[in-house]
Amino acid sequence: MNQIITIQKKGLLIFLLFFGFHNLILSQQKPNDFWSHVRFGGGIGLSFGDGFFSGTLAPSAIYQFNSAVALGVGLNGTINNRKDFYKSTIIGGSLIGLFNVIPQIQLSAEFEELNVNRKFDDRLNLQDDNYWYPALFMGAGYRSGNVAFGIRYDVLYDKDRSIYADPWAPFIRFYF
Repeated sequence: MNQIITIQKKGLLIFLLFFGFHNLILSQQKPNDFWSHVRFGGGIGLSFGDGFFSGTLAPSAIYQFNSAVALGVGLNGTINNRKDFYKSTIIGGSLIGLFNVIPQIQLSAEFEELNVNRKFDDRLNLQDDNYWYPALFMGAGYRSGNVAFGIRYDVLYDKDRSIYADPWAPFIRFYF
């Protein structure tokens, strides 16, 4: 329990530092110039199989400081359903930093905080879950125009609590 509180405090500190830095940079921009640097994107996920369904909607926005650096925020909503086992809803947000070493190579850091609410089938005699799960992804990818794809790793991965099957995850990002 103390470890979760400590991780949440670290997440809050990262969040506050991000917005402090963000406001400092914005105060130096011309007022009408702000929206010309904002790019919108996100992700949509759909997975289904024998008795399983998962759907995700994850919009996000980044502020492009220059051709190499961008910072942004995102939302995440996911519904999972495994027949005769469980149903879950996952809602949360994220902060993302992108750095283009060269135009084609993109490094990323993304902090994600998700509320996980799982309800198990009554016949299973399992305790329902409702908890917050933090994830800190470090990634690298190839970028071409508005699209980047690569792999990321969750350095806070906990196999018993994570909503992800593995700390390694491929990604595809679109920002317009």
